[in-house]
Amino acid sequence: MIQSSLYGALNKGFDYQILACKDFKESELAKEVISYFKPNTKAILFPEFRAKKNDDLRSFFEEFLQLLGGLREFYQALENKQEAIIIAPISALLHPLPKKELLESFKITLLEKYNLKDLKDKLFYYGYEILDLVEVEGEASFRGDIVDIYAPNSKAYRLSFFDTECESIKEFDPTTQMSLKEDLLEVEIPPTLFSLNEQSYKDLKTKVEQSPLNSFSKDLTSFGLWFLGEKANDLLHAYKSVISPKALEEIQELASLNELDGEHFKFLKVLENPQGYEDLEIHVHALESFIALHSNRKITLLAPNKTILDNAISALEKSHIECVIAPFVLNFKTPDGIFISLNSFERKKKRQKSKLALNELNAGEWVVHDDYGVGVFSQLVQHSVLGSKRDFLEIAYLGEDKLLLPVENLHLIARYVAQSDSVPTKDRLGKGSFLKLKAKVKNKLLEIASKIIELAAERNLILGKKMDTHLAELEIFKSHAGFEYTSDQEKAIAEISKDLSSKRVMDRLLSGDVGFGKTEVAMHAIFCAFLNGFQSALVVPTTLLAHQHFETLRVRFENFGVKVARLDRYASEKNKLLKVVELGLIDVLVGTHAILGAKFKNLGLVVVDEEHKFGVKQKEALKELSKSVHFLSMSATPIPRTLNMALSQIKGISSLKIPPTDRKPSRTFLKEKNDELLKEIIHRELRRNGQIFYIHNHIASISKVKTKLEDLIPKLKIAILHSQISAHESEEIMLEFAKGSYQVLLCTSIVESGIHLPNANTIIIDNAQNFGLADLHQLRGRVGRGKKEGFCYFLIEDQKSLNEQALKRLLALEKNSYLGSGESIAYHDLEIRGGGNLLGQDQSGHIKNIGYALYTRMLEDAIYELSGGKKRLEKSVEIQLSVSAFLNPELIASDSLRLDLYRRLSLCENTDEVGQIHEEIEDRFGKTDDLSAQFLQIITLKILANQLGIIKLSNFNQNITITYSDEKKESLKAPSKDDNDILGTLLKHLRAQISLKRH
Repeated sequence: MIQSSLYGALNKGFDYQILACKDFKESELAKEVISYFKPNTKAILFPEFRAKKNDDLRSFFEEFLQLLGGLREFYQALENKQEAIIIAPISALLHPLPKKELLESFKITLLEKYNLKDLKDKLFYYGYEILDLVEVEGEASFRGDIVDIYAPNSKAYRLSFFDTECESIKEFDPTTQMSLKEDLLEVEIPPTLFSLNEQSYKDLKTKVEQSPLNSFSKDLTSFGLWFLGEKANDLLHAYKSVISPKALEEIQELASLNELDGEHFKFLKVLENPQGYEDLEIHVHALESFIALHSNRKITLLAPNKTILDNAISALEKSHIECVIAPFVLNFKTPDGIFISLNSFERKKKRQKSKLALNELNAGEWVVHDDYGVGVFSQLVQHSVLGSKRDFLEIAYLGEDKLLLPVENLHLIARYVAQSDSVPTKDRLGKGSFLKLKAKVKNKLLEIASKIIELAAERNLILGKKMDTHLAELEIFKSHAGFEYTSDQEKAIAEISKDLSSKRVMDRLLSGDVGFGKTEVAMHAIFCAFLNGFQSALVVPTTLLAHQHFETLRVRFENFGVKVARLDRYASEKNKLLKVVELGLIDVLVGTHAILGAKFKNLGLVVVDEEHKFGVKQKEALKELSKSVHFLSMSATPIPRTLNMALSQIKGISSLKIPPTDRKPSRTFLKEKNDELLKEIIHRELRRNGQIFYIHNHIASISKVKTKLEDLIPKLKIAILHSQISAHESEEIMLEFAKGSYQVLLCTSIVESGIHLPNANTIIIDNAQNFGLADLHQLRGRVGRGKKEGFCYFLIEDQKSLNEQALKRLLALEKNSYLGSGESIAYHDLEIRGGGNLLGQDQSGHIKNIGYALYTRMLEDAIYELSGGKKRLEKSVEIQLSVSAFLNPELIASDSLRLDLYRRLSLCENTDEVGQIHEEIEDRFGKTDDLSAQFLQIITLKILANQLGIIKLSNFNQNITITYSDEKKESLKAPSKDDNDILGTLLKHLRAQISLKRH
């Protein structure tokens, strides 16, 4: 009732500076009322902030930054004598927050002088983290004369200095790291945490370090807020405040759980709910009838633009309607009028993926070389060859063997990605055994690819059952989903509809994470088949999935007259059911492979979930069943874009990448393991009637963990799952867990990816330091998929045993639900695994030997080779020039940044891409020196030579030799043996050849 009662209060005179609401949703609605009816008041919205006193705030970092930003805005408005009100969820007002003097910003102005060391110190005291690369708010980096600062709740800025003078200020985009063209005159830098100086920083740091609080990083980011003392304010006491009735209920509930002192809030005035005032919820479809019913009342109708307004009320009597074009969301009625809005709240924009893959290659990681196989990347080294200096990657192979890989050929290696439980072995150099292995895999892949292509060609000749996809009932079905479709869902539905209404049979793959709405898309297709008089079959690999899909379909189709039945090993009276299906009395049959023998009266569509989990025989039967009908395959693992492109020549591909609107990222905690903590974590979830995943990746000791948990919490119901338990039994356990018979599922690695368990929202990961980034990221994504917030705990046995790299990785995961380049890598690993698993489990032996990345690439090549598409270059040119060329460490000091650029340059396919990276280097690091420029020329030579079919470039003094693939040789003479003469001569010659070739 927040909108109507707040409107009532505004009319009586309202001079409060703080309005406390139940949660963010209620605050958002309240802000709309203030913004519309009191446009001169600055309304500031706080986020929810559910940290308890003394919690480690790294886990709440994003909201904490928003909270401080909102508070700073409020103080600034008061200072400018502007009327202002804070509208906040009560959770954000339970703790004292910093006073104005701790939130002062400072300015950096063009052409003023600054001491860079002082600036760095100041940013450090203000709570910025100083790193090599700036990707998220609250980070800064210093690279020579170039300083990047990403101000919280603001933008990322790049400042460049000439000695001490600030000579340019620009915004830059953290995903591409490129600055925007426009110059700024000055920029305001707020603190990330608090505006402290050296002394106040030390004082606060000492308080935090001496406290008994426990965390991996006992610093100001984690605990500073709890030790501000006099410098913090209880806002509800300090400013005139009012609270909503629902916020009061929230306080009473927290008081009953002993989480706060109810007395402390007794003094607060509560917003009244006057008679005749109420909030409305009106569905768009019901708008006309609602307005017609209230034709005796004055109605104010708000809409974002005139078109939407005219469409909505074209058929209505308008004398009592006042139309307003404004973006606000108001829906309530009062004794003398009604407010209705056609607006909806803006969706949060999804962050773009970072273009960089920063730590994609770390020292000590396994890599696969296209020709020499699996080794370990040890370091980036510089060597003199023929008197000239170059950079190489050193890779260790079996025995003491080392391979030095020139950085321009980085495209020949990829990180070794395999199933998380397989341990790779180093290959031996020089025996040619790896090439034999590759040839074996290639033959196998050609065999598989030719089957896929044959099947696609056969299906292409079959005439499909043409369906009408423009029926009004489909729109009505959509509107009953209970949520708005994401743009990806809309697109997938349109693509499927196009397939169904064409004359060909559909063959489409729909991929997307669990909970991203694949089933809804499939149900749309099933309903379309039903309206056109066809039956559908939904085939799944496990009984649990059959159970889940059946429930979803039954509920969703209830009001639409679609008859749904389930066939699996638990179904009673199977023969009777099969008869009914054959007579056409069932519209949709959901089930496991038991379906495969069923006869249908008029089958039009087969949908398969997680197809790669079926065995060979079952896949054959599936082919038989779906021979002349439309076929839709759903998969929960994403697939690499390049493989997508290769496959799209054969079948349709749709993917869902946008999460549903109300999905919150899981909250992550990094803790040292102890009994008290485990008890608290488990009780916290049980209190909200939820369930828990406990990941312990070691089968031998898993039963000990169970005993220990039972000792800690005697009545806890725990189920154990691991790879040595039979498939049949695992399935029983999962079914029981899904029904709620167990509270904790103790398992080795995560349970099946395709299963939706909306009630399990806490995941505990034992010895988190032993998991890779992609695994941790995927595990974290298992919880918080329903309406409840997910909690993810990374537990470590002993903090001292962690190396710095592992600690950094875990802290980054704790602080950001968004991971910047880390996320790109995690996602890349998942995609690569998805690509490898696409063909089913029987391929795992090959994959272990050569890693997923190379396997997927060879699969793409096989498909292109057989379907007559473009082929990849077989061999790249060998460059043996005595020229010094490398990205200069004096320009780019950090090894990992240099490595990232080397990797991206080695993958360039045309000279324009090299030009773009050159521009980026100058933007991020300053003007390129000769050595770096020469390296860029070598990459350009490599690209031109590959286009001309050259296999080798070499020189002796000023004599240059070019060798072609047909062994033909050509000689050139440079003016001198200087590096720039040799490179210049070659570039000029190759460019001339390319333009001849074009004409």
